[in-house]
Amino acid sequence: MTGRKIFAGERLRRARERAGLKQSALAQRLGISPSYFNQIEADQRPLTAPLLERLCAVLEVPKTYFADDEDARREAQLREDLADPLFRGLRGAQGEVGAMVRAAPALAEAFMTLYRAYTAQSEQHLPQAAALPRFPYDEARDWVQSRANHFEALDRAAEVVFEDNHFSSVSLREDLRRYLRDKHGITTTTTGGLLASGLFWRLNRQARRLYLAEDAAPESEIFWLAHVIGQLEQAKLIEKELRRVAFSSGEALGLARIALANYFAGALMLPYRRFHEAARQVRYDIQRLQRLFGASFEQVCHRLSTMQRPGLPGIPFYFVKTDIAGNILKRSSATRFQFAQFGGPCPLWNVYRAFAHPGEILVQLATTPDDVTYLNIARTVGRGGGSYLARPRAVAVVLGCEVAYAPQTVYAEGLNITAQQAADPIGPGCRACERTNCRHRSVPPMGTALDMGTAERGVVPYRLKT
Repeated sequence: MTGRKIFAGERLRRARERAGLKQSALAQRLGISPSYFNQIEADQRPLTAPLLERLCAVLEVPKTYFADDEDARREAQLREDLADPLFRGLRGAQGEVGAMVRAAPALAEAFMTLYRAYTAQSEQHLPQAAALPRFPYDEARDWVQSRANHFEALDRAAEVVFEDNHFSSVSLREDLRRYLRDKHGITTTTTGGLLASGLFWRLNRQARRLYLAEDAAPESEIFWLAHVIGQLEQAKLIEKELRRVAFSSGEALGLARIALANYFAGALMLPYRRFHEAARQVRYDIQRLQRLFGASFEQVCHRLSTMQRPGLPGIPFYFVKTDIAGNILKRSSATRFQFAQFGGPCPLWNVYRAFAHPGEILVQLATTPDDVTYLNIARTVGRGGGSYLARPRAVAVVLGCEVAYAPQTVYAEGLNITAQQAADPIGPGCRACERTNCRHRSVPPMGTALDMGTAERGVVPYRLKT
Protein backbone atom coordinates (compact mmCIF):
# COMPACT_ATOMS: atom_id res chain seq x y z
CA MET A 1 0.00 0.00 0.00
CA THR A 2 1.87 2.99 -1.31
CA GLY A 3 0.03 6.20 -0.59
CA ARG A 4 -3.37 5.36 -2.16
CA LYS A 5 -6.50 6.24 -0.20
CA ILE A 6 -7.96 3.13 1.40
CA PHE A 7 -11.74 2.92 1.67
CA ALA A 8 -12.41 -0.30 3.56
CA GLY A 9 -15.70 0.24 5.34
CA GLU A 10 -17.22 -3.16 4.61
CA ARG A 11 -14.05 -5.06 5.59
CA LEU A 12 -13.77 -2.94 8.74
CA ARG A 13 -17.36 -3.71 9.70
CA ARG A 14 -16.83 -7.45 9.23
CA ALA A 15 -13.63 -7.43 11.31
CA ARG A 16 -15.29 -5.37 14.05
CA GLU A 17 -18.27 -7.70 14.25
CA ARG A 18 -16.00 -10.75 14.40
CA ALA A 19 -14.23 -9.12 17.34
CA GLY A 20 -17.61 -8.52 19.05
CA LEU A 21 -17.11 -4.74 19.28
CA LYS A 22 -19.61 -1.95 18.77
CA GLN A 23 -18.63 1.14 16.78
CA SER A 24 -18.39 3.31 19.89
CA ALA A 25 -16.23 0.80 21.76
CA LEU A 26 -13.78 0.39 18.89
CA ALA A 27 -13.67 4.14 18.29
CA GLN A 28 -12.75 4.65 21.95
CA ARG A 29 -9.92 2.10 21.73
CA LEU A 30 -8.64 3.82 18.60
CA GLY A 31 -8.76 7.26 20.18
CA ILE A 32 -11.17 8.78 17.63
CA SER A 33 -14.73 10.05 17.84
CA PRO A 34 -17.66 7.70 17.14
CA SER A 35 -18.85 9.99 14.33
CA TYR A 36 -15.44 9.87 12.62
CA PHE A 37 -15.40 6.09 12.92
CA ASN A 38 -18.92 5.89 11.49
CA GLN A 39 -17.79 7.91 8.46
CA ILE A 40 -14.88 5.51 7.87
CA GLU A 41 -17.14 2.48 8.07
CA ALA A 42 -19.60 4.16 5.70
CA ASP A 43 -16.77 4.73 3.17
CA GLN A 44 -17.10 8.50 3.53
CA ARG A 45 -13.57 8.87 4.90
CA PRO A 46 -10.43 6.88 4.04
CA LEU A 47 -8.22 5.04 6.52
CA THR A 48 -5.09 6.99 7.45
CA ALA A 49 -1.73 5.24 7.88
CA PRO A 50 -1.55 5.79 11.70
CA LEU A 51 -5.14 4.65 12.14
CA LEU A 52 -4.48 1.60 9.99
CA GLU A 53 -1.61 0.58 12.30
CA ARG A 54 -3.83 0.86 15.39
CA LEU A 55 -6.73 -0.96 13.73
CA CYS A 56 -4.58 -3.93 12.77
CA ALA A 57 -3.24 -4.17 16.32
CA VAL A 58 -6.65 -3.90 18.00
CA LEU A 59 -8.48 -6.25 15.62
CA GLU A 60 -5.48 -8.61 15.29
CA VAL A 61 -5.52 -8.65 11.49
CA PRO A 62 -2.61 -8.17 9.04
CA LYS A 63 -2.26 -4.94 7.10
CA THR A 64 -3.08 -6.80 3.93
CA TYR A 65 -6.61 -7.34 5.28
CA PHE A 66 -7.37 -3.69 4.52
CA ALA A 67 -5.38 -3.52 1.28
CA ASP A 68 -7.53 -2.48 -1.65
CA ASP A 69 -5.84 -4.69 -4.25
CA GLU A 70 -8.64 -7.27 -4.25
CA ASP A 71 -11.26 -4.53 -4.52
CA ALA A 72 -9.25 -3.02 -7.39
CA ARG A 73 -9.29 -6.39 -9.15
CA ARG A 74 -13.04 -6.74 -8.68
CA GLU A 75 -13.68 -3.17 -9.78
CA ALA A 76 -11.61 -3.49 -12.97
CA GLN A 77 -13.25 -6.81 -13.83
CA LEU A 78 -16.75 -5.48 -13.10
CA ARG A 79 -16.12 -2.37 -15.23
CA GLU A 80 -15.03 -4.61 -18.08
CA ASP A 81 -18.17 -6.74 -17.71
CA LEU A 82 -20.44 -3.70 -17.66
CA ALA A 83 -18.76 -2.38 -20.81
CA ASP A 84 -20.40 -5.18 -22.80
CA PRO A 85 -23.03 -3.75 -25.20
CA LEU A 86 -25.52 -5.93 -23.35
CA PHE A 87 -25.43 -3.30 -20.58
CA ARG A 88 -25.51 -0.21 -22.80
CA GLY A 89 -28.32 1.19 -20.69
CA LEU A 90 -26.01 1.25 -17.65
CA ARG A 91 -23.26 3.47 -19.09
CA GLY A 92 -24.03 6.15 -16.55
CA ALA A 93 -23.57 3.65 -13.71
CA GLN A 94 -19.82 3.15 -14.29
CA GLY A 95 -19.06 5.70 -11.58
CA GLU A 96 -20.97 3.60 -9.05
CA VAL A 97 -18.91 0.45 -9.58
CA GLY A 98 -16.30 1.24 -6.91
CA ALA A 99 -18.95 1.95 -4.30
CA MET A 100 -20.75 -1.29 -5.13
CA VAL A 101 -17.59 -3.38 -4.85
CA ARG A 102 -16.71 -1.89 -1.46
CA ALA A 103 -20.23 -2.11 -0.07
CA ALA A 104 -21.24 -5.50 -1.46
CA PRO A 105 -18.22 -7.54 -2.61
CA ALA A 106 -20.15 -10.83 -2.50
CA LEU A 107 -22.88 -9.37 -4.73
CA ALA A 108 -20.25 -8.08 -7.16
CA GLU A 109 -18.68 -11.55 -7.33
CA ALA A 110 -22.10 -13.12 -7.90
CA PHE A 111 -22.81 -10.73 -10.78
CA MET A 112 -19.44 -11.49 -12.40
CA THR A 113 -20.02 -15.24 -12.01
CA LEU A 114 -23.38 -14.89 -13.74
CA TYR A 115 -21.81 -12.85 -16.54
CA ARG A 116 -19.11 -15.47 -17.08
CA ALA A 117 -21.86 -18.10 -17.35
CA TYR A 118 -23.57 -15.96 -19.97
CA THR A 119 -20.38 -15.53 -22.01
CA ALA A 120 -19.66 -19.24 -21.74
CA GLN A 121 -23.09 -19.99 -23.18
CA SER A 122 -22.64 -17.45 -25.95
CA GLU A 123 -19.22 -18.79 -26.96
CA GLN A 124 -20.02 -22.49 -26.69
CA HIS A 125 -23.68 -22.32 -27.87
CA LEU A 126 -24.81 -24.47 -24.98
CA PRO A 127 -28.53 -25.18 -24.48
CA GLN A 128 -30.36 -22.78 -22.23
CA ALA A 129 -31.00 -25.51 -19.67
CA ALA A 130 -27.36 -26.52 -19.38
CA ALA A 131 -25.50 -25.86 -16.16
CA LEU A 132 -23.00 -23.08 -16.76
CA PRO A 133 -20.29 -22.98 -14.10
CA ARG A 134 -17.18 -20.87 -14.52
CA PHE A 135 -14.41 -22.34 -16.60
CA PRO A 136 -12.51 -24.56 -14.12
CA TYR A 137 -9.09 -23.21 -15.07
CA ASP A 138 -10.22 -19.60 -14.60
CA GLU A 139 -11.93 -20.42 -11.32
CA ALA A 140 -8.83 -22.06 -9.84
CA ARG A 141 -6.58 -19.28 -11.11
CA ASP A 142 -8.85 -16.55 -9.74
CA TRP A 143 -8.88 -18.26 -6.34
CA VAL A 144 -5.09 -18.33 -6.19
CA GLN A 145 -5.11 -14.66 -7.23
CA SER A 146 -7.58 -13.81 -4.45
CA ARG A 147 -5.01 -15.12 -1.96
CA ALA A 148 -2.32 -12.81 -3.43
CA ASN A 149 -0.60 -16.02 -4.60
CA HIS A 150 0.69 -16.71 -1.08
CA PHE A 151 -0.13 -19.73 1.09
CA GLU A 152 1.77 -19.29 4.31
CA ALA A 153 1.11 -22.73 5.81
CA LEU A 154 2.47 -24.52 2.73
CA ASP A 155 5.38 -22.11 2.54
CA ARG A 156 6.40 -22.84 6.12
CA ALA A 157 5.92 -26.59 5.68
CA ALA A 158 8.28 -26.58 2.70
CA GLU A 159 10.80 -24.56 4.68
CA VAL A 160 10.71 -27.13 7.49
CA VAL A 161 11.36 -30.00 5.07
CA PHE A 162 14.31 -28.14 3.54
CA GLU A 163 15.92 -27.12 6.82
CA ASP A 164 15.24 -30.26 8.89
CA ASN A 165 16.78 -32.48 6.22
CA HIS A 166 19.77 -30.19 5.70
CA PHE A 167 19.11 -29.83 2.00
CA SER A 168 21.39 -27.61 -0.09
CA SER A 169 20.48 -25.64 -3.21
CA VAL A 170 23.75 -26.82 -4.75
CA SER A 171 22.84 -30.53 -4.44
CA LEU A 172 19.05 -30.31 -4.24
CA ARG A 173 18.35 -32.71 -7.11
CA GLU A 174 20.35 -35.48 -5.43
CA ASP A 175 18.93 -34.52 -2.02
CA LEU A 176 15.34 -34.92 -3.23
CA ARG A 177 16.03 -38.19 -5.06
CA ARG A 178 17.61 -39.60 -1.89
CA TYR A 179 14.76 -38.27 0.27
CA LEU A 180 12.13 -39.99 -1.89
CA ARG A 181 14.08 -43.23 -1.75
CA ASP A 182 14.84 -43.21 1.98
CA LYS A 183 11.56 -41.85 3.33
CA HIS A 184 9.03 -43.14 0.81
CA GLY A 185 10.83 -46.06 -0.79
CA ILE A 186 10.42 -44.52 -4.25
CA THR A 187 13.21 -44.93 -6.78
CA THR A 188 13.65 -42.26 -9.44
CA THR A 189 14.36 -43.29 -13.03
CA THR A 190 14.91 -41.19 -16.15
CA THR A 191 13.18 -42.63 -19.20
CA GLY A 192 12.52 -41.78 -22.83
CA GLY A 193 9.14 -41.56 -24.50
CA LEU A 194 7.37 -39.50 -21.84
CA LEU A 195 7.70 -36.19 -23.64
CA ALA A 196 6.41 -37.76 -26.85
CA SER A 197 3.31 -38.71 -24.83
CA GLY A 198 2.96 -35.17 -23.47
CA LEU A 199 4.19 -36.12 -19.99
CA PHE A 200 6.98 -34.79 -17.79
CA TRP A 201 6.78 -37.52 -15.15
CA ARG A 202 4.74 -40.54 -14.08
CA LEU A 203 4.50 -42.00 -10.57
CA ASN A 204 3.83 -45.74 -10.31
CA ARG A 205 2.82 -46.12 -6.67
CA GLN A 206 2.52 -49.90 -6.86
CA ALA A 207 6.04 -50.32 -8.25
CA ARG A 208 7.24 -47.44 -6.03
CA ARG A 209 9.00 -45.86 -8.97
CA LEU A 210 9.00 -42.30 -10.31
CA TYR A 211 9.71 -41.98 -14.04
CA LEU A 212 11.09 -38.62 -15.25
CA ALA A 213 11.35 -37.47 -18.85
CA GLU A 214 14.85 -37.67 -20.26
CA ASP A 215 16.76 -34.55 -21.38
CA ALA A 216 14.95 -32.46 -18.76
CA ALA A 217 16.72 -29.38 -17.43
CA PRO A 218 18.05 -29.94 -13.88
CA GLU A 219 15.82 -27.19 -12.47
CA SER A 220 12.74 -28.81 -14.06
CA GLU A 221 13.60 -32.19 -12.55
CA ILE A 222 14.04 -30.58 -9.12
CA PHE A 223 10.59 -29.00 -9.39
CA TRP A 224 8.96 -32.31 -10.38
CA LEU A 225 10.61 -34.13 -7.49
CA ALA A 226 9.45 -31.45 -5.06
CA HIS A 227 5.92 -31.61 -6.49
CA VAL A 228 5.73 -35.37 -5.90
CA ILE A 229 6.96 -34.88 -2.32
CA GLY A 230 4.21 -32.30 -1.85
CA GLN A 231 1.58 -34.75 -3.09
CA LEU A 232 2.87 -37.51 -0.79
CA GLU A 233 3.36 -35.48 2.39
CA GLN A 234 1.19 -32.37 2.30
CA ALA A 235 -2.20 -33.82 1.31
CA LYS A 236 -3.83 -32.91 4.64
CA LEU A 237 -2.54 -29.36 4.56
CA ILE A 238 -3.59 -28.94 0.94
CA GLU A 239 -7.08 -30.26 1.65
CA LYS A 240 -7.37 -27.90 4.62
CA GLU A 241 -6.68 -24.96 2.31
CA LEU A 242 -9.18 -26.25 -0.25
CA ARG A 243 -11.96 -26.69 2.31
CA ARG A 244 -12.00 -22.93 2.85
CA VAL A 245 -13.62 -22.33 -0.54
CA ALA A 246 -16.57 -23.89 -2.37
CA PHE A 247 -15.52 -24.64 -5.93
CA SER A 248 -18.24 -24.99 -8.52
CA SER A 249 -16.92 -28.24 -9.99
CA GLY A 250 -14.65 -31.17 -9.29
CA GLU A 251 -12.42 -30.03 -12.15
CA ALA A 252 -11.83 -26.63 -10.54
CA LEU A 253 -11.12 -28.35 -7.22
CA GLY A 254 -8.64 -30.70 -8.89
CA LEU A 255 -6.84 -27.85 -10.64
CA ALA A 256 -6.62 -25.94 -7.36
CA ARG A 257 -5.14 -29.05 -5.70
CA ILE A 258 -2.46 -29.24 -8.40
CA ALA A 259 -1.77 -25.52 -8.01
CA LEU A 260 -1.11 -25.98 -4.28
CA ALA A 261 1.20 -28.93 -4.89
CA ASN A 262 3.06 -26.73 -7.38
CA TYR A 263 3.18 -23.97 -4.80
CA PHE A 264 4.76 -26.33 -2.28
CA ALA A 265 7.29 -27.45 -4.91
CA GLY A 266 8.36 -23.88 -5.58
CA ALA A 267 8.59 -23.16 -1.86
CA LEU A 268 10.73 -26.27 -1.27
CA MET A 269 13.01 -25.41 -4.16
CA LEU A 270 13.34 -21.76 -3.10
CA PRO A 271 12.79 -21.71 0.71
CA TYR A 272 11.25 -18.46 1.88
CA ARG A 273 13.74 -16.98 4.36
CA ARG A 274 16.82 -17.99 2.39
CA PHE A 275 15.33 -16.75 -0.87
CA HIS A 276 13.99 -13.53 0.66
CA GLU A 277 17.37 -12.63 2.17
CA ALA A 278 19.24 -13.48 -1.02
CA ALA A 279 16.81 -11.44 -3.14
CA ARG A 280 17.25 -8.45 -0.88
CA GLN A 281 21.05 -8.72 -0.91
CA VAL A 282 21.37 -8.99 -4.70
CA ARG A 283 18.67 -6.34 -5.23
CA TYR A 284 16.33 -8.80 -6.92
CA ASP A 285 18.79 -9.61 -9.68
CA ILE A 286 17.02 -12.57 -11.30
CA GLN A 287 20.13 -14.00 -12.98
CA ARG A 288 22.13 -13.98 -9.76
CA LEU A 289 19.25 -15.68 -7.95
CA GLN A 290 19.22 -18.30 -10.70
CA ARG A 291 22.85 -19.15 -10.01
CA LEU A 292 22.46 -19.11 -6.23
CA PHE A 293 19.50 -21.51 -6.21
CA GLY A 294 19.97 -23.53 -9.40
CA ALA A 295 16.60 -22.38 -10.73
CA SER A 296 15.31 -21.19 -14.08
CA PHE A 297 14.50 -17.58 -14.95
CA GLU A 298 10.78 -18.39 -14.91
CA GLN A 299 10.96 -20.19 -11.55
CA VAL A 300 12.71 -17.24 -9.91
CA CYS A 301 10.22 -14.75 -11.35
CA HIS A 302 7.22 -16.78 -10.23
CA ARG A 303 8.65 -17.24 -6.74
CA LEU A 304 9.23 -13.51 -6.42
CA SER A 305 5.50 -12.96 -7.04
CA THR A 306 4.64 -15.12 -3.98
CA MET A 307 6.79 -13.38 -1.35
CA GLN A 308 4.13 -11.85 0.87
CA ARG A 309 4.64 -13.58 4.22
CA PRO A 310 3.19 -11.45 7.06
CA GLY A 311 6.03 -9.78 8.93
CA LEU A 312 8.58 -10.59 6.23
CA PRO A 313 7.22 -9.43 2.86
CA GLY A 314 9.21 -8.96 -0.29
CA ILE A 315 8.45 -6.51 -3.08
CA PRO A 316 4.86 -7.03 -4.32
CA PHE A 317 5.28 -8.28 -7.89
CA TYR A 318 2.93 -9.44 -10.58
CA PHE A 319 3.99 -12.28 -12.89
CA VAL A 320 2.72 -13.25 -16.33
CA LYS A 321 3.70 -15.98 -18.77
CA THR A 322 2.47 -15.65 -22.35
CA ASP A 323 3.00 -17.23 -25.73
CA ILE A 324 3.79 -15.41 -28.95
CA ALA A 325 0.11 -15.34 -29.92
CA GLY A 326 -0.79 -13.37 -26.78
CA ASN A 327 -2.40 -16.23 -24.85
CA ILE A 328 -1.87 -15.83 -21.11
CA LEU A 329 -0.52 -19.17 -19.90
CA LYS A 330 0.10 -18.28 -16.26
CA ARG A 331 -0.50 -15.20 -14.15
CA SER A 332 -0.31 -14.21 -10.51
CA SER A 333 -0.09 -10.93 -8.69
CA ALA A 334 0.58 -9.37 -5.32
CA THR A 335 -0.11 -5.92 -6.88
CA ARG A 336 -3.18 -4.10 -8.15
CA PHE A 337 -2.13 -4.78 -11.76
CA GLN A 338 -5.21 -5.89 -13.68
CA PHE A 339 -5.51 -8.53 -16.40
CA ALA A 340 -8.10 -8.44 -19.15
CA GLN A 341 -10.66 -11.24 -19.39
CA PHE A 342 -11.34 -10.91 -23.10
CA GLY A 343 -9.12 -10.22 -26.09
CA GLY A 344 -5.35 -10.01 -26.18
CA PRO A 345 -3.27 -7.94 -23.74
CA CYS A 346 -1.79 -4.56 -24.64
CA PRO A 347 0.72 -4.66 -27.54
CA LEU A 348 2.81 -1.93 -25.87
CA TRP A 349 3.72 -4.30 -23.04
CA ASN A 350 7.43 -5.17 -23.27
CA VAL A 351 6.73 -8.89 -22.90
CA TYR A 352 5.84 -8.97 -26.60
CA ARG A 353 8.99 -7.17 -27.68
CA ALA A 354 10.89 -9.93 -25.88
CA PHE A 355 10.08 -12.34 -28.70
CA ALA A 356 12.10 -10.15 -31.07
CA HIS A 357 15.07 -10.29 -28.65
CA PRO A 358 15.18 -13.92 -27.44
CA GLY A 359 17.18 -14.42 -24.25
CA GLU A 360 17.63 -10.68 -23.66
CA ILE A 361 16.21 -8.98 -20.55
CA LEU A 362 14.05 -5.97 -21.45
CA VAL A 363 13.20 -3.33 -18.84
CA GLN A 364 10.25 -0.97 -19.21
CA LEU A 365 8.47 1.77 -17.30
CA ALA A 366 4.74 1.54 -18.06
CA THR A 367 1.71 3.41 -16.76
CA THR A 368 -1.74 1.84 -16.60
CA PRO A 369 -5.02 3.78 -17.05
CA ASP A 370 -5.39 4.11 -13.25
CA ASP A 371 -2.17 6.22 -13.26
CA VAL A 372 -0.02 3.58 -11.57
CA THR A 373 3.49 3.23 -13.04
CA TYR A 374 5.21 -0.15 -13.08
CA LEU A 375 8.74 -1.36 -13.61
CA ASN A 376 8.47 -4.37 -15.94
CA ILE A 377 11.20 -6.97 -16.56
CA ALA A 378 10.56 -9.30 -19.52
CA ARG A 379 12.45 -12.13 -21.22
CA THR A 380 11.79 -15.18 -23.35
CA VAL A 381 12.11 -18.48 -21.49
CA GLY A 382 12.10 -22.16 -22.33
CA ARG A 383 14.47 -24.54 -24.03
CA GLY A 384 14.81 -25.97 -27.50
CA GLY A 385 12.68 -28.93 -28.38
CA GLY A 386 15.60 -31.39 -28.40
CA SER A 387 15.24 -32.08 -32.11
CA TYR A 388 14.40 -30.31 -35.35
CA LEU A 389 10.88 -31.77 -35.44
CA ALA A 390 10.05 -31.02 -31.79
CA ARG A 391 8.66 -27.53 -32.54
CA PRO A 392 9.81 -25.76 -29.36
CA ARG A 393 7.26 -23.53 -27.68
CA ALA A 394 7.88 -19.77 -27.87
CA VAL A 395 6.99 -18.25 -24.48
CA ALA A 396 8.03 -15.21 -22.48
CA VAL A 397 7.54 -13.97 -18.92
CA VAL A 398 7.22 -10.52 -17.41
CA LEU A 399 7.73 -9.56 -13.76
CA GLY A 400 6.51 -6.16 -12.62
CA CYS A 401 6.27 -3.98 -9.52
CA GLU A 402 5.03 -0.50 -8.78
CA VAL A 403 7.68 2.12 -9.49
CA ALA A 404 7.88 3.07 -5.80
CA TYR A 405 9.68 -0.24 -5.20
CA ALA A 406 11.98 0.07 -8.23
CA PRO A 407 14.98 1.57 -6.34
CA GLN A 408 15.20 -1.68 -4.34
CA THR A 409 15.98 -3.54 -7.56
CA VAL A 410 18.99 -3.64 -9.82
CA TYR A 411 16.73 -2.94 -12.78
CA ALA A 412 16.22 0.69 -11.82
CA GLU A 413 19.88 1.44 -12.61
CA GLY A 414 20.12 3.91 -15.46
CA LEU A 415 16.38 4.65 -15.48
CA ASN A 416 14.86 8.00 -14.64
CA ILE A 417 11.97 6.59 -12.66
CA THR A 418 10.64 10.08 -11.89
CA ALA A 419 10.13 10.92 -15.58
CA GLN A 420 6.52 9.83 -15.90
CA GLN A 421 6.35 11.04 -19.51
CA ALA A 422 8.92 8.38 -20.43
CA ALA A 423 6.64 5.56 -19.31
CA ASP A 424 4.78 3.61 -21.97
CA PRO A 425 0.97 3.97 -21.66
CA ILE A 426 -0.19 0.36 -21.44
CA GLY A 427 -3.63 -1.00 -20.68
CA PRO A 428 -5.42 -4.25 -19.83
CA GLY A 429 -6.27 -4.90 -23.50
CA CYS A 430 -8.12 -2.90 -26.13
CA ARG A 431 -11.62 -4.04 -25.21
CA ALA A 432 -11.20 -2.90 -21.60
CA CYS A 433 -8.75 0.01 -22.03
CA GLU A 434 -10.00 3.53 -21.38
CA ARG A 435 -7.37 5.26 -23.55
CA THR A 436 -9.25 6.71 -26.53
CA ASN A 437 -6.30 8.25 -28.42
CA CYS A 438 -4.04 5.19 -28.67
CA ARG A 439 -2.79 4.54 -32.21
CA HIS A 440 -2.18 0.89 -31.27
CA ARG A 441 -5.84 0.19 -30.57
CA SER A 442 -7.18 -2.81 -32.49
CA VAL A 443 -10.87 -2.64 -31.55
CA PRO A 444 -13.07 -0.07 -29.77
CA PRO A 445 -13.55 -0.42 -26.02
CA MET A 446 -16.61 -2.44 -25.12
CA GLY A 447 -19.72 -0.43 -24.30
CA THR A 448 -18.60 2.75 -26.09
CA ALA A 449 -20.70 4.30 -28.84
CA LEU A 450 -18.95 5.10 -32.13
CA ASP A 451 -19.10 8.36 -34.07
CA MET A 452 -18.93 7.43 -37.74
CA GLY A 453 -18.70 11.01 -39.03
CA THR A 454 -16.60 11.45 -42.17
CA ALA A 455 -15.35 15.02 -41.65
CA GLU A 456 -12.20 13.94 -39.86
CA ARG A 457 -9.96 10.91 -39.42
CA GLY A 458 -8.23 9.91 -36.19
CA VAL A 459 -5.51 7.40 -35.41
CA VAL A 460 -8.13 4.66 -35.77
CA PRO A 461 -10.92 4.59 -38.39
CA TYR A 462 -13.63 5.71 -35.99
CA ARG A 463 -14.22 8.22 -33.21
CA LEU A 464 -15.56 7.40 -29.78
CA LYS A 465 -18.59 9.31 -28.60
CA THR A 466 -18.18 10.93 -25.19
